[in-house]
Amino acid sequence: MRLLARLITLLLLISAAACATQPPRFREEAAAKLDQLKFEGGERLYPAEYASVLQAFLKGDAYMMENESKEADRYFQLTLLKGDLLAREVAVEKARLLAEEKARLAEEQRQAELERLAKMEEERLAKARALEKAQKEAAEAERKKAKPPVKEPVLVPSWSVRRGESLPLIASRSEVYGDRNLWPLIYRANRDQIRDPRHIWPGQILRVPRNLGRDDYAEARHYAQEHPLH
Repeated sequence: MRLLARLITLLLLISAAACATQPPRFREEAAAKLDQLKFEGGERLYPAEYASVLQAFLKGDAYMMENESKEADRYFQLTLLKGDLLAREVAVEKARLLAEEKARLAEEQRQAELERLAKMEEERLAKARALEKAQKEAAEAERKKAKPPVKEPVLVPSWSVRRGESLPLIASRSEVYGDRNLWPLIYRANRDQIRDPRHIWPGQILRVPRNLGRDDYAEARHYAQEHPLH
């Protein structure tokens, strides 16, 4: 009898254990999903959607407290489903924000480079203007220092004899020949009014021959050396 009673008691305990409510299977996974969403910024980026996932989890906890494991698991599975959808949205949004940040940084770098190039160009132009100004000032200073150009004498075709002048003196005039030893050229061109090259008179208009060759000048100088006028 005692052995039979013990067997019956053991069967009742096994049956009671089999009929006892099993704990929810998906709670830990659902809780981990909530933590992951919060860590990745789901609560900050999508507060309403995160609140919906959290509400499903809390309902699952409420059913679990009431030993409604099957209903609790249903809400924990709902938490996982909503959490997966929200996780994808968070990933897309984070990728978009990252792309925007990269684009913003790239634009800032581009603007900074443009400003740098503009500054370099401005400095280059300023240096070029300063150099041009310095060169102009230096050229102006040199021009002021330089002596006025010597005017080339205007060669005259004739000469009016002045008091006290002689043929060598007339030939030495810059507007005549600039060489006193070329007086024979004037003498020969004016023999019609000069009998003696030592004697000319004020008021005489003497022709000054031009377009002579090199041999004519050489011969005149040679003649002047052999026939000096005193």
